[in-house]
Amino acid sequence: MTTFNDLGLAEPILKALVAEGYTSPTPIQAQGIPAILSGADVLGLAQTGTGKTASFVLPLLHRIVEQASRPEPKTCGALILAPTRELAAQIADSIRAYGQKVRHSATVVVGGVRPFPQVRNMARGVDILVATPGRLIDHMQGGAIRLDKTTTVVLDEADHMLDLGFLPAIRQILASLPRDRQTVLLSATMPKPIRALAEDFLNNPQEIAVAPASKPIERIEQKVLLIERDAKRQALVDVLRDDEMDRAIVFTRTKHGADKVTKQLEQAGIQAAAIHGNKSQSQRQKALDNFRSGRTPVLVATDIAARGIDVDGVSHVVNYELPNVPEAYVHRIGRTARAGKSGIAVSFCDREERPFLRDIEKLIGKVLVEREDDGPAPRKQSRGGGGRGQQQQQRQPFRPRGEGGGREDGRGEARGFRGNGNGNGGARKDKPAGHGQHEGRSDGFRGGQQQRNARPQGAKPRDHSGERGRVRSFQPA
Repeated sequence: MTTFNDLGLAEPILKALVAEGYTSPTPIQAQGIPAILSGADVLGLAQTGTGKTASFVLPLLHRIVEQASRPEPKTCGALILAPTRELAAQIADSIRAYGQKVRHSATVVVGGVRPFPQVRNMARGVDILVATPGRLIDHMQGGAIRLDKTTTVVLDEADHMLDLGFLPAIRQILASLPRDRQTVLLSATMPKPIRALAEDFLNNPQEIAVAPASKPIERIEQKVLLIERDAKRQALVDVLRDDEMDRAIVFTRTKHGADKVTKQLEQAGIQAAAIHGNKSQSQRQKALDNFRSGRTPVLVATDIAARGIDVDGVSHVVNYELPNVPEAYVHRIGRTARAGKSGIAVSFCDREERPFLRDIEKLIGKVLVEREDDGPAPRKQSRGGGGRGQQQQQRQPFRPRGEGGGREDGRGEARGFRGNGNGNGGARKDKPAGHGQHEGRSDGFRGGQQQRNARPQGAKPRDHSGERGRVRSFQPA
């Protein structure tokens, strides 16, 4: 078995690894560390939770020990680009932990915080600069940092930066670097734009592929519950109150959804905190710190924060809403079963999310739950035309293979539609009688307007010629 001693790392780094409890490298570390130490460009394909942060941080620290030189003012020896503030902060934590016995300087440059402390830290020059692309470009344009002395650049989670629209900024940053440099690109997936980026900026890279990026690690037990949307709230409470639940991350698709779920959990007596792009950096860091320490056992997050959460001991990941990008499913559930432990991933799937489930199963090559179909929900329509005569349209409850229909208490059915777009709508099922009339919807989109404009029997028109807009009304004959 390969050990860190076999990789040629400097003695201070080996002592720090022992202090942190690490003895054997993971596959990405065993392959990536020698490749980066050789000075070659590296193209790495590894899914989340495989230890790839150490695979580039350790060689960078080793190089600092060997060179024993200080960077010039307003320069950095190595640049690490990360897609999110959370991931950048955690990379900095790894640098601090692995470099605890190495004299080095490192700083983090991200948005959402005051820029002046960052400018002050970069003014002296740093060995390692960890940055998000947008804020780095701001500092470059302001003259706070220049990259002409940078010898190594690492692009971590390159595919996630692509998803966030950072590709033009990354190209601008790479174009500002010296031609004679080492470039390391790490990604969980390899879409065509990332492959094109590698071809443009990497020189004869050593390619390292540790596991298919579309395959979740085997230690994760995956479960899917086919339930209606209105049943998700109680189902989430039941999962989080399970005796086996120690620490959980709940994923939603939207920021508003994250806040809403957090509020519902607190109402149910479960302590939770939300983390997403609308939160300030201090709020996000406080939520992560409380989650890491165990003071807050449940963290509700969006996909933008998914890859920035690197916390050991997460027993459960819950997909409250399935992601519409199948690769995001792999990244989400990769928050559990870290550091050699096992984990549980529970996903809630309502009927509208069935296509997302089908795409996820196609990506990972595994059927997660047996079911009869993935088609649209059947609709019931009564005889007759539109207006008030048409009955409420309803979605049918799920009937998974080998299971009953909806919930036993009859609450499994979803709300009806407001209308079918041709004026033949019905009142919403979840609104009290008369509420639809107030919204102008109970008679259909057009029916109510036609009734309001209808001429009463026996009425004759009266012309208000002196009024604005020449409004016409009717009065009895």
